[in-house]
Amino acid sequence: MTTVSWVEGSQDGGFGIENLPYGVFSRPGELPRVGVAIGDRVLDLAEMSAAGLVEDRRYFASGSLNAFMVAGRAAWQANRERVTELLSDEVYRGRVEPHLIPVADVDMQRPFEVADYVDFYSSEHHATNAGRILRPKGEPLPPNWKHMPVAYHGRSGTVYPTRTPIIRPSGQRRAKDDPEPSFGPSRRLDFEAEVGFVVGVPSPAGRGVPTAAFRDHVFGFVLVNDWSARDLQMWESQPLGPFLGKSFATSVSSWVVPVAALEPARVSPPVQDPAPLPYLRCDEPWGLDLHLEVLINGRVAARPKFASMYWTPPQQLAHATVNGAPLRTGDLFASGTVSGPEREERGCLLELSWNGQEPLLLDDGTERMFLEDGDTVTLRAQAPGAAGSRVALGEVTGTVHPAPS
Repeated sequence: MTTVSWVEGSQDGGFGIENLPYGVFSRPGELPRVGVAIGDRVLDLAEMSAAGLVEDRRYFASGSLNAFMVAGRAAWQANRERVTELLSDEVYRGRVEPHLIPVADVDMQRPFEVADYVDFYSSEHHATNAGRILRPKGEPLPPNWKHMPVAYHGRSGTVYPTRTPIIRPSGQRRAKDDPEPSFGPSRRLDFEAEVGFVVGVPSPAGRGVPTAAFRDHVFGFVLVNDWSARDLQMWESQPLGPFLGKSFATSVSSWVVPVAALEPARVSPPVQDPAPLPYLRCDEPWGLDLHLEVLINGRVAARPKFASMYWTPPQQLAHATVNGAPLRTGDLFASGTVSGPEREERGCLLELSWNGQEPLLLDDGTERMFLEDGDTVTLRAQAPGAAGSRVALGEVTGTVHPAPS
């Protein structure tokens, strides 16, 4: 039986009752609080709690989702069921409708306080392309790549909400023909189209989290743009991983889509050969049929498909904790660049322009090798939902501003 909301227009656009993502919003002169998206409205959960319509143990009046995320899976499920009931049963309409606010009238905040930030490298297509670009005479994939999800540890303090201006970073860079490195603004600024998940329930130190426990710890999914200064990154990553080339900015979307909303989007991931070690094996298919779209200045640059990702979110979580590292509420894990086998499915300009050798032509006639000052990059995504619906992950947007003089 299909559940239908009484909220007008909520069946269109991917923010229907099958989705119900969480975010943090504010209005002028008011403190930030937690809400749920339904159609083009946000349901004010803090006010709903004050009205006695939802249970609230001080979850929703705070300026982040962390208090609710740490409450655990039973609390998440109970609130989801209650909100579904309130938005689908006409008997509640008169009491609930006053707490629906047009999204256009609110300011969206970063939805959660980030504890740690880890970025993986989980697309075989992206890793292979990057290897061919950067190591044209060697094997594209390093020997460890198909044995474990490779990652680097980023900076939580530079994870920004959507629409935060992106200041072009400066640092050391050394072109192939330069005798010595120089300092200055990045000349090869890039985006990376990614999908991330955020941890709600922590885990104890010294004990790994198995793949089967993914739903017990992970609250939901967001879109991520892991901005990258390729020239800084290539010079500094010898032999350690990214540092200044990545740590200046990472953008996340406003809405956190619950794991439950993406259950209908689960598909079989690519066959993993060789078979992963036992701690990385999954009893369930955890590929996700997410369709991403990347726009530069409103023009479509790429349409990556997440279903082709080699390493899945439960495998990423298991690998990140197998050494005994504990999870904390607010830990953000990003997928790494989402890329597919076709050129139009490549999730960054490094691949789309083949490191500047083949400029990307947009449909307005402009070309890009890497991002220019003033460019606005927008990532958005959607997935199949229950009963033939669509589930939107919203969007994450950032505009490049020049480096300080």
